[in-house]
Amino acid sequence: MSTSPAHFTRPEVLISEVGPRDGLQSVKAVMPTDDKLRWITALYDAGLREIEVASFVPARLLPQMADAAEVVRHALTLPGLTVMALVPNLRGAQAALAAGVHKLTLPVSASAAHSLANVRKTREEMVEEVRAIAALRRDTAPQVKVEAGISTAFGCTLQGQVAEDEVIRLAAQCIAAGADEAGLSDTTGYANPAQVRRLFRRLRAEIGEHAGAAHMHNTRGLGLANCLAAYEEGVRTFDASLGGLGGCPYAPGASGNVVTEDLVFMFEAMGVPTGVDLGRLMAAREPLRAGLPGEAIYGMTPEAGLPKGFVQGGAHA
Repeated sequence: MSTSPAHFTRPEVLISEVGPRDGLQSVKAVMPTDDKLRWITALYDAGLREIEVASFVPARLLPQMADAAEVVRHALTLPGLTVMALVPNLRGAQAALAAGVHKLTLPVSASAAHSLANVRKTREEMVEEVRAIAALRRDTAPQVKVEAGISTAFGCTLQGQVAEDEVIRLAAQCIAAGADEAGLSDTTGYANPAQVRRLFRRLRAEIGEHAGAAHMHNTRGLGLANCLAAYEEGVRTFDASLGGLGGCPYAPGASGNVVTEDLVFMFEAMGVPTGVDLGRLMAAREPLRAGLPGEAIYGMTPEAGLPKGFVQGGAHA
């Protein structure tokens, strides 16, 4: 089993791969468990050191995640990997902690309409869910991190605009309830760079070091621009999905999540080290294709190839 190449300097940004969770639960097909494990190992071998590997939800609702505990067990064998799982409620958190995850992510929607549609709870009820999960973590697994992902932070397909004051207030409430971090998610691909800068600046001013990841979608082609805007505001953790898998099933022809390969290339071309080997990362598309034959996957960098003379980590950057 390999690690990142030795010539890489210490990563300046953390690329958090969410394909095995966000991607797989957004497609109809169920990837066989063995293919999932091979894919996660390939992602790890490319140098990714934080992977959201599963969601702990009832199998009848998401059969794609029925093997969550088995997937976590495998991921825990990969040295130095932070194993993350999404949990929508206390019961899911109990199962995830029992499986041994290192980090819990909770979807807390800034949109009142989306919150009810997504988790069948109001925003206020989700803050209380954060409080209960943080207490469970404190009492049973204090080493585990809890992150509140503020979804629909930049707009919502159900209610339209989402007031920025409400986004910031909700993030602060989640931190007060015991979450370690609160990040901002562009669930519906509504964000633009000016809005991203403004909202992350406000988030940092409100909760300081508790400000978390940027989770951007490429639905309208602004995913990388929005990540760069977040980077310029001091964000250093970015969610992305190999091949842009998942994230936007109702926008035909558009990738949903930001494509990991394109995001890594952007940073590396800028001279911002990611710790991820682009060659091995693109090779990790093969186990993804094998496990989901026929599923559309995206990425401009894998299609175009690396520029002539490009040397990752080289002086050109």
